[in-house]
Amino acid sequence: MADGKRLFAALVASMLLAGTSDISWATQQAQQRRAGRDVRQETRQGSRHTKQDCRAADQKSNSQCRQDKRETKQHGRQTARDIKY
Repeated sequence: MADGKRLFAALVASMLLAGTSDISWATQQAQQRRAGRDVRQETRQGSRHTKQDCRAADQKSNSQCRQDKRETKQHGRQTARDIKY
């Protein structure tokens, strides 16, 4: 009878421990997702400034400034992917 209670207690404890690992993984995944989103938002602002600075300097054509903006955004996306995965 005492062995049955111990077995039951061990089963309950193992189920609780297994459940907490899923919760911690979900929390970690959410933090990575938030960090990636923050990087992308900062990248958007940075790419806007890149294009504005490029056009203000008047050293490149508008299409070249657009390409600079695209490259800046692509770099930010890759950084976000690196954080997320």
